[in-house]
Amino acid sequence: MRHPPRPIALLAGAAVMAASTALAVVGTASGAAAAPVCTVEYSVTNQWTGGFQGAVTVTNNSTALNGWSLGFSFPDGQRVSQGWGGTWSQSGAAVTVTAESWNARLDAGAKVTTGFIASWTGTNTAPTAFTLGGVPCAADGPTTPPTTPPTTPPTTPPTTPPTTPPTSPPPAPVSGAPELSVTGNAFTDQNGAVRRLLGVNRSGGEFMCVQGHGIWDGPVDDASVEAIAGWKANTVRIPLNEECWLGLDNIKPEYRGANYVGAVEDLVTKVLAHGMTPVLELHWSHGQYTGNSSGCADVHASCQKPMPNARYTPAFWTSVADTFKHDKRVVFDLFNEPYPDRATATATQAWTCWRDGGTCPGIGYEVAGMQDLVDAVRATGAKNLVLVPGLAYSNDLSQWLTYRPTDPAANLAAAWHVYNFNTCSTETCWNDTLAPVAAQVPLLAGEIGENTCGHAFIDRVMKWFDDRGLSYLGWTWNTWNCDSGPALISSYDGTPTAFGIGLRDHLRALTP
Repeated sequence: MRHPPRPIALLAGAAVMAASTALAVVGTASGAAAAPVCTVEYSVTNQWTGGFQGAVTVTNNSTALNGWSLGFSFPDGQRVSQGWGGTWSQSGAAVTVTAESWNARLDAGAKVTTGFIASWTGTNTAPTAFTLGGVPCAADGPTTPPTTPPTTPPTTPPTTPPTTPPTSPPPAPVSGAPELSVTGNAFTDQNGAVRRLLGVNRSGGEFMCVQGHGIWDGPVDDASVEAIAGWKANTVRIPLNEECWLGLDNIKPEYRGANYVGAVEDLVTKVLAHGMTPVLELHWSHGQYTGNSSGCADVHASCQKPMPNARYTPAFWTSVADTFKHDKRVVFDLFNEPYPDRATATATQAWTCWRDGGTCPGIGYEVAGMQDLVDAVRATGAKNLVLVPGLAYSNDLSQWLTYRPTDPAANLAAAWHVYNFNTCSTETCWNDTLAPVAAQVPLLAGEIGENTCGHAFIDRVMKWFDDRGLSYLGWTWNTWNCDSGPALISSYDGTPTAFGIGLRDHLRALTP
């Protein structure tokens, strides 16, 4: 869903990374003046067993550079698998990062931040020596950040009950948020009980950070999450921004990298504590697209793009999956609303682009397809439920079964969105295109809504989905004017709008 207009204040890449785990290295080239040639801040922004996400911020304290090259060596055999903010390469222990065309200019006093994902075993000691343009920097100050950060994500999954539930009577559902699996065309929990995902979206994490206003739009304290549970919701979908998660330096330091990841982890913990399922979803992503139905001309993640990008999105899902792979209660929704069909000439081209990525007609950046993203998640060892949306802003599932990605974990479901102004907004279309998909795989309507400030349309959607035991989430738990977009509430205490009251009363009727 697109959002009400908000003032945009993007930063252009001169930002200081200030994290508690940061290592500052200040040096002067041999024979140079007293002023240091460069300042390097190295930080581990996120770490898990066998892997970690890091960031390196370089300040040029010398004359302006038109093209730069950063060098350092890992002391403990760490290996970089993905990088951004520069072109990364590694030979043995030696790592080199060279400028991209868009950040090659590094003026005196300017900073540039690069990020990466790497593997580690044993210990994860930080590098102690860096070079800028081949000029060494001498270490001055602490040289080793903490080497034993937590290896377990902050959420604690429930213990696993017996895996062979009784067949009669039907198994009782587990208490609290379930570890979800796909069984035929149903979501099931650890006991084998069939589960439905019913709830809301909590927008903000996709746009506030890139616009420079914060991380969330409105409160995300325990009381505000409890208010969602008070509607008898059991699921909260949380839209995210890949540049903020990865810590790109066009984002303000306080809203990126470790700060952003920590805020997401904290919200996930609160949602789980109230017995609800958190669905983490990539909403806004990198890549410049100015073609049909373009949301913006910006290369940065400041609007909905037609498809994920190969440059950053696989790294985003690698990091997210590594962060939450130890807790199968967390669900991954790969991409908000693909619309390659607006750029391509044929449906075959659009669906092929959707699945396979690469060079897609009408899209000027290299695309990461849905198969690429499934592979990125599963390569981490994560077995979490993965949701895969369709075309036409997730409103078209007509060829989803034909082109669906292969999942080695067999834990894949379809995601669909519908608003009263979409093409597929009638029961006839749902019978023709949704019912065949729902007959084979679980189906979640990740966004349902209307722009009428009423709820007559979503009443029809909910009835159709209830009749078939399917899942749906209302857009959105934000206090926006429902005239400018479907807003469920007028206050974060859960007071509904004229639109939201339809969803609230319906959820409460389903679960008295």
